[in-house]
Amino acid sequence: MQPELAAKFSSPRRKFFLPGALFELLLIACCFLPESWLAVEIRNFTLVVHIPLLVLLESGLGETAPTAILTLLVGFVVMSCLWGVLIFLVTKGIGSLLIRLNRNQKRFVWLGVGLIGLVCLAWAGISMLQETPRPFESSPEIKSVVDANNAFALDLYQKLKDKPGNLFFSPYSISSALAMTCAGARGQTEMEMTSALRFNLPPEKLHPAFKALTARLDGLQRWNRIALKCANSLWCQKDHQFTVDFLKTVREDYSAEARSVDFKNSPSAAADEINRWIDAKTNHKIPNGIAPGQITPDLGLVLCDAIYFKCKWLHPFDKKDTKLSPFQVTTNETVTVPMMYQHSQAKHAMSEDYSVEMLELPYVGQDLSMIILLPSRIEYVPDAEHNDVYDFEKKLTTENLRKWLTKLDESNPRKTSVRLPRFATSSSFNLADELKSLGMKAAFADTADFSGMDGTKLLYLSDVFHRALVEVNESGTEATAITFSTVRTAGMDDRFIVDHPFIFLIRDNGSGSILFIGRIIDPTK
Repeated sequence: MQPELAAKFSSPRRKFFLPGALFELLLIACCFLPESWLAVEIRNFTLVVHIPLLVLLESGLGETAPTAILTLLVGFVVMSCLWGVLIFLVTKGIGSLLIRLNRNQKRFVWLGVGLIGLVCLAWAGISMLQETPRPFESSPEIKSVVDANNAFALDLYQKLKDKPGNLFFSPYSISSALAMTCAGARGQTEMEMTSALRFNLPPEKLHPAFKALTARLDGLQRWNRIALKCANSLWCQKDHQFTVDFLKTVREDYSAEARSVDFKNSPSAAADEINRWIDAKTNHKIPNGIAPGQITPDLGLVLCDAIYFKCKWLHPFDKKDTKLSPFQVTTNETVTVPMMYQHSQAKHAMSEDYSVEMLELPYVGQDLSMIILLPSRIEYVPDAEHNDVYDFEKKLTTENLRKWLTKLDESNPRKTSVRLPRFATSSSFNLADELKSLGMKAAFADTADFSGMDGTKLLYLSDVFHRALVEVNESGTEATAITFSTVRTAGMDDRFIVDHPFIFLIRDNGSGSILFIGRIIDPTK
């Protein structure tokens, strides 16, 4: 009887415990895979399913070595049994289905399972590989456009910096939309637009350079890790005729979709159609890009540019390391924020006058990076009475930024402890006044010359709206922006702690183009 009794107990043990124990050991082993987004996802999953065990350890059972070891052993046995039961139920369910199949059907099923397994293994292996940057050979024309866009980015930032609170926008999106508009400008209107946008190329070189730069950005897509999409569109009054040359330029060099709508008789329907386009191009992050009242019956043309960016960090932050920490908004105000943490290889430098610390956080593939510009604490800045983000903004010029980024790029990556707040923010602007103050006045007057669009001088700019949002978390960054212009008819050490306001850029490292720029005063807003 004893052997029979032992067999009864050993059978469930084999069915449940051993497969579950093997799965639990495999899960634990996967937590020690090399740093990658897949390894972080596995660690996060392991953390979630073991939360009860972690709670027990933190409740006092882990204060001494014997109790901690006993708790871990009990936890291992319990988790092994749970995984074993789950595996048994799944295999039993599959077995009951296979019984109903004939031999050929079973072969087909097992062949499919094998193929799916091979694909999953290949996908996991590729996901663990360290990806290298995509090669990019710039041309004098592309470099000229990048330099112009970056200079315009800082010019516009200086015009927007007095707005209170957080700030975020996409200078690339704005430049692209206005360059598309500039293709139809002539005379004084064209001269002022090219000057304000810092363009110094003739039209026959300018627009193809934008095309090459957009192609570069489109080529950075990496499945499930990088999404970077730029899209342009033209929305014309259905009875308005535009020149063949203008439509050819915007279609060939900006890949713009040209669509006809009825602004005169159905402005709300036109707004809904444009909003559906914006919603689709920004991955449903900006569902109502155009507010009620922004589309009016006297519009002849709306030019719209959208950019969507979602990317995973090269070295992801681990969620279990995120802790609530203080963030000093002002000398008199402190807020509590979820502060992410990582200890990884990163480029870290300081400006020559010690007024700003710089850190590069690369995304997967290392083609794109977030650059953080953090004003140094006052004790590190010689002969300075104060050194906050507003003092730093006064120094944020094209030449200074070039010097700072050059120094950062030339530094060697080293192990750095990084603490960065998790944040999400959005901004919305009508940039008409800022663009006028940059010298783009004629385009907004009823005497504007956009005859390159339709052969008449009846069109002029009325508004340039821009909306942008960004979310930075442990996995990576998600950012999106839209710009649309409306044309009317006349009639240092190895620690980098971001615990006070800062400025950040999202940059294409290959071309040097600034895609997004922002300022975070309060990460909770």
